[in-house]
Amino acid sequence: MSNRFKIVIPARNGSTRLPGKPLIELAGKPMIQHVVERALASTAAEVVVATDDQRIVAACAGLGVEAVMTSVEHCSGSDRIAEAIGWLGWDDDTIVVNLQGDEPCMPAALIDQVAANLAELTGTGMATLAYPIRDSSHLFDPHVVKVVTDAAGFALYFSRAPIPWHRDEFLGSRQFVLPSSMVFLRHIGLYAYRAGFLKRYVAWPPAPLEQAESLEQLRVLWHGERIHVGLAAEEPGQGVDTVEDLARVVKRMGVS
Repeated sequence: MSNRFKIVIPARNGSTRLPGKPLIELAGKPMIQHVVERALASTAAEVVVATDDQRIVAACAGLGVEAVMTSVEHCSGSDRIAEAIGWLGWDDDTIVVNLQGDEPCMPAALIDQVAANLAELTGTGMATLAYPIRDSSHLFDPHVVKVVTDAAGFALYFSRAPIPWHRDEFLGSRQFVLPSSMVFLRHIGLYAYRAGFLKRYVAWPPAPLEQAESLEQLRVLWHGERIHVGLAAEEPGQGVDTVEDLARVVKRMGVS
């Protein structure tokens, strides 16, 4: 695809579960540097880091990306990206990929894929990706977000609960096995938006479903808009939400 999309990496230093997360060192580099390198390995025309901490700005110096300061009051990465877009003056038709600052192992091919998917969908403001769940423990893990789609690949719902609930297989069962007749999808926290859509989205009030599940993408569905969910071309890397996630990334990178 042509280099027409741009990436914004929202990086907040005050994570509740893992404070200082973007600056945690992995294989001799802060996590934010690994994420920037993933972004630069894609075909994006421009990469920007949007943060609320000067230490993260300093960590990005010399990496070949612009780092912009945004408000400490933002509740989500989407809000932070929207502010950055306003400062940068990007056109409403610009496709912007939200590569979260805690995704040091995200394959560049998936960044390109989510942007390409959105570019092909006239009239759609937002796209994301999903990957088949292979392990039943992931289906019942609230830290693993699940998604169900319609026949055209548009999201019907996202949840931390196991969806869809296979009545005949799960009802009364004490040892859950993934039914072979059903594909369960893990949502990948990688988004592409049209800039104009993102500006509208962050102006909407939070939705009750969003607040209950702590999933900001549910605001889009609540307000009657659509999110396209593509099937990821390869398995995504491990994101870092918890201390346990961090340990898995450290092991993957071969760091002692």
